[in-house]
Amino acid sequence: MIDRRCCSCPGRKLSLLAVALVASLLAVASQARGEVKLPSVFSSNMVLQRDRGIPVWGTAAPGEEVTIELVGNKATAVADPRGKWETKLPALALTTEPLKMTVSGTSAASTKNKIELDNILVGEVWVCSGQSNMQWSVSQSNDGGKEIAEANHPNIRLYLAPTVQLRGPAETVQGARWVACSPQTVGGFSAVGYFFGRDLHKELKVPIGLIANAWGGRRIEPFTPAIGVESVPALAGKPQGELSIIYNGMVAPIAPFPIRGAIWYQGESNMGEGMLYADRKRALVAGWRKVWNQGDFPFYWAQLAPYRYGGQPYVLPELWEAQTAAMDIPHTGMAVLTDIGNPGDIHPRNKQDVGARLARWALNRDYGRKDVVPSGPLYKSMKVEGNKIRVNFAYADGGLKARDDKPLTDFEVAGADGKFVPAKATIDGQTVVVEGEGVAEPTQVRFCWNGVASPNFVNSAGLPAGPFRSQDWKGATGE
Repeated sequence: MIDRRCCSCPGRKLSLLAVALVASLLAVASQARGEVKLPSVFSSNMVLQRDRGIPVWGTAAPGEEVTIELVGNKATAVADPRGKWETKLPALALTTEPLKMTVSGTSAASTKNKIELDNILVGEVWVCSGQSNMQWSVSQSNDGGKEIAEANHPNIRLYLAPTVQLRGPAETVQGARWVACSPQTVGGFSAVGYFFGRDLHKELKVPIGLIANAWGGRRIEPFTPAIGVESVPALAGKPQGELSIIYNGMVAPIAPFPIRGAIWYQGESNMGEGMLYADRKRALVAGWRKVWNQGDFPFYWAQLAPYRYGGQPYVLPELWEAQTAAMDIPHTGMAVLTDIGNPGDIHPRNKQDVGARLARWALNRDYGRKDVVPSGPLYKSMKVEGNKIRVNFAYADGGLKARDDKPLTDFEVAGADGKFVPAKATIDGQTVVVEGEGVAEPTQVRFCWNGVASPNFVNSAGLPAGPFRSQDWKGATGE
């Protein structure tokens, strides 16, 4: 027993400090021995991506040997001097039968310890990221109560990352874990992510894993790793804001967990940047693909819905143009939302259609469903024919039409003076012919070039056409 009456004695103080130091070191050593840990993205109830090798990583005591076992497959690793280890399991085929993974460690100074994860499925895994419109929850969406009550999908698994930003990459996302989708778990999850995954699950009949790591009101740069910016020469010398701080806290800890791809809904906080946003998107996609090291995995995004941004009618169309231009990135696509916005609400409640339209891209491009049209009409080219312009579109094979069976709206033409006037637009097969009163020699055409417009032009699948302007067109179609 320590005699506290003598604590003022210098020798006693040193003795007590030594005891405390030894006790602290012993506690740390005791904790370190055999402390095999996994990042939270590995937990019971997770979905592993089918047909893809499975990187597994974590921490342990330096020098400790770690063994991972999963359905007869075994892999080992030795923790490095920093206590980090990584290994890889072979790819697995689709299964809805629950699996178990064990992770065990043995060091010379400790007894064997083990982590057991169960109720694991193998299917399709998607990351769902962006700002508030991706973070917007199922409970906040149209018919939220009904959607929650009907969300009994045990083979859909949800992983929701709390918001955190860091100056350096985190080892794990604290407080996150995989849960089975149910009325008790879905309410606070990303609505766009859930509706996207629900549509895939309905069509594919396979387990779906959804990782949501969105944060409202944030620019694209914090989600972007530095390596992505370095891969886009056009960004050299451009201000990067708080580069990577969300990536460090919410993305880095899950890479390279095997995934099929990612969906993205963001851009409101980068309003006013115009075509610069396309380069920022290229940096984001390139950066994520590099850190995941899974090749050019699919990356699909939602074009922003109509909204009145400070009374500036063209600031949103200019960002739409940048979002369209970014589709020149291989294996990307974009869901157009001009028909489901609310000019008075930056958070339109119809997240069901957003998820469904993103799912169309995945079904068509990644799952062989060529009967599913991925997009509404997207501008390809124009040709002047006298006092008219003929406009060609991608995704028009099944025909073009007006959603309300009325004349097409929101087309404009201009001549050499650049002054646009409303245009009469007539569907002619897979093209649209436009002419403007008083414009005898038209040189350019634009469509939906107003941030609060709600045009009626769609294709045979009922999907809305993307906004465009033909002059100096920098868009892409994802074809």
